[in-house]
Amino acid sequence: MTRECIVLAGGLGTRLRSVVADKPKCMAPLGEHPFLYYLLQYLHKQGINHAVLSLGYLSEQVINWCNSMELPLRVSFTVEPEPLGTGGGIINALSAVKGNEIFIVNGDTYFDVDLAAFNNFHQAHQSPLSLALKPMKQFDRYGSIQLDEQQQITRFHEKKYCEEGLINGGIYRTSAGFLESLSLPEKFSFEKEVLEPGAHAGKLYGFISDTYFIDIGIPEDYEAAKKVLVS
Repeated sequence: MTRECIVLAGGLGTRLRSVVADKPKCMAPLGEHPFLYYLLQYLHKQGINHAVLSLGYLSEQVINWCNSMELPLRVSFTVEPEPLGTGGGIINALSAVKGNEIFIVNGDTYFDVDLAAFNNFHQAHQSPLSLALKPMKQFDRYGSIQLDEQQQITRFHEKKYCEEGLINGGIYRTSAGFLESLSLPEKFSFEKEVLEPGAHAGKLYGFISDTYFIDIGIPEDYEAAKKVLVS
């Protein structure tokens, strides 16, 4: 299985500012440890042995914390000289990736996906880019995703109230070679420049995982994550 992962940890945490001031979102404290600790533990348990942290806002806090810890996997850092968007941060992080095959995870989301099963799905579909999808009910914070019978992603729907549907869980399986072949600008949105055109071209596949999911981007879910992850 692929054992390298890019962690997108450059988020500003604007909506969390009321409860977590002066910290990047991934460093929001949950008990004795920051959120990033729990995310790295998850990656280690799933077989990842090298995480590349794509950093931006207050990157030194993340680097200093990592250097002070005995972490169970190797950690490298890339720092955006200026905000590069979700896509630019990924391309910038490729410079620290050793191999071609990679996972990518959002640094403010904990989604308990079986990465080995996801990896097998990705390879079986010979997909250049696969997304882990979370089934959800009664939501309006996320856009929904449409799949066909072959689990090919056919469409991304904008954020609106949805009684039931699939959301992007923020975990991807792809390759450096595929991303580098797209001739992308330095700054860009991964969603707008890669995911939406990829769905239109019939290149993306969705792996459904109805497992624990939390996005700490708003105070209510940050509080909910404390109760689950710390226990």
